[in-house]
Amino acid sequence: MKIAVDAMGGDYAPRETVMGALEAARDGVEVVLVGNRDRILSELGKENDHRLEIVHTSETIDMGEQPAAAVRRKRDSSIVRSVQLVREGGASAFVSAGSTGAVMAAALLGLGRIKGIDRPAIASVLPSRKGGTVLLDAGANVDCKPKNLLQFGIMGYLYAEKILGIRNPRVGLLNVGEEESKGNELTLEAFPLLKKAGINFIGNVEGRDLFSGSVNVVVCDGFVGNVVLKAGEGLAMALMHMMKEELARNWLSKMGTALALPALKEIRRRVDYAEYGGAPLLGVNGVVIVCHGSSTALAVKNAIKVAAEAVSCGLVAAIGENMEIRMLKKVECSDA
Repeated sequence: MKIAVDAMGGDYAPRETVMGALEAARDGVEVVLVGNRDRILSELGKENDHRLEIVHTSETIDMGEQPAAAVRRKRDSSIVRSVQLVREGGASAFVSAGSTGAVMAAALLGLGRIKGIDRPAIASVLPSRKGGTVLLDAGANVDCKPKNLLQFGIMGYLYAEKILGIRNPRVGLLNVGEEESKGNELTLEAFPLLKKAGINFIGNVEGRDLFSGSVNVVVCDGFVGNVVLKAGEGLAMALMHMMKEELARNWLSKMGTALALPALKEIRRRVDYAEYGGAPLLGVNGVVIVCHGSSTALAVKNAIKVAAEAVSCGLVAAIGENMEIRMLKKVECSDA
């Protein structure tokens, strides 16, 4: 198994992406760094103790570029070449902290969709009181149809089951109320589809349920999902900052801080997105992991591990088989 890593993607690339790849290699994952060879070697220096394979590229897709146009124009970019490696069998998965739009465009053009999936979705894991909650779509599709939410629910269920190890995960539809009659046109039409999907659908859930641990998978369109994701990140950062200010306010608080330091460090670890690595782009015919733009080496390392787990458990094949079974059932029902 080889994991292709876009060495040029991210706010802190190539330094953090290269160091994250090196840490993953030290943990036993075989990594291929894709990007400008000279810049990669400059970051590695004498630390390339695992002799990481490097695939040189002459181009980089910047965050501000129009994704589809950039993917077509820059064929020798680190994103396009990484997808090409996966398509041709030179790598089993692809990890990038670069432009999400470009990663999605390159994956769709280079790998295609899983049969039965109309649109891929980004599945982000949010911290909760009982582990993590899978939120999808977290930003790949700002406009969705009811059948897209149905497919997101199925893919999220399988991801939570196979990657997070949750037995029969609980799936909820993000809404403004728990009653079946609540919501807009999209959620009202998606509700009965999810109810008949053959997954553990528990009905509508509200925003507060995302972090309570009462639900394992939350389904919504990408516009809502991305707002929720960014709001959650902002809230976590603000709370940590306020806590730090209050704990340093006087000598008594500082004494209490010293005693509570281990617990405070654990709380910080639990809400740090770096601990969850990257978010899989579910629905494309290959393992693609999208990382936060400001990913550190720790985040990149953990994203590589998520990619390796997805390959090992056959996540793409599981989604494909599941969708094929459901499509056959649908045909049988229509024939009857």
